[in-house]
Amino acid sequence: MITVDLDKSSVRDLNERLHRLPPETNEKAWRVVNPKGAHALCAGLTVPIEVTIDGHPGYYCAGMNKEATVVVNGHCGVGLAENMMSGEVRVKGNASDAAGATGRGGLLVIEGDAGLRCGISMKGIDIVVGGSVGHMSAFMAQAGSLVVCGDAGSSLGDSIYEARLYVQGKVDSLGADCVEKKMTPHHLAKLEQLLARAGIKADPKRFRRYGSARRLYNFHVDNVDAY
Repeated sequence: MITVDLDKSSVRDLNERLHRLPPETNEKAWRVVNPKGAHALCAGLTVPIEVTIDGHPGYYCAGMNKEATVVVNGHCGVGLAENMMSGEVRVKGNASDAAGATGRGGLLVIEGDAGLRCGISMKGIDIVVGGSVGHMSAFMAQAGSLVVCGDAGSSLGDSIYEARLYVQGKVDSLGADCVEKKMTPHHLAKLEQLLARAGIKADPKRFRRYGSARRLYNFHVDNVDAY
């Protein structure tokens, strides 16, 4: 394992080293210490390496991740795994606002709580939150899944498209065009698979499913107050 101490090296130098790695690299295991809230840490990774961050990174950690596995032994700032393409990002603590925003693929696991707008405009990413999420989570979520093992704040799934939302706890309120849907055997199986991938123990039968009522897909004068 290669250890990089950010007390002795800059984030720019670290990211450049990681970006230069070829797909067939043998330097597959990395450890980052003393992040001390540094922003854009391990952003833009494009090779199947494993990076462990010991500490608390700042904004946009593991943004645009592709193929890499990033594990954070701490809490994360705004925009964790923003625009993630593939691979896996796992946070052992809490994440701030907009975790997984615009994510297109891969798996994001937050073992603690997530702030507001978790999964905003998600486009295919799977997000599993071990705790609760803040208000406006899954706002304009287009595809993928958001699993919340705790509670969800107000306006969950506002203006949602075809993303799937699963919440075990209470939901303060649903956003425009988001409704509760029947939990079918198909969805129970999908949820069970997601929880297993995330390594989070929870009973799928205790969750409720939410999704789009599809009333906002086309303009209708009766829905003008919702636009």
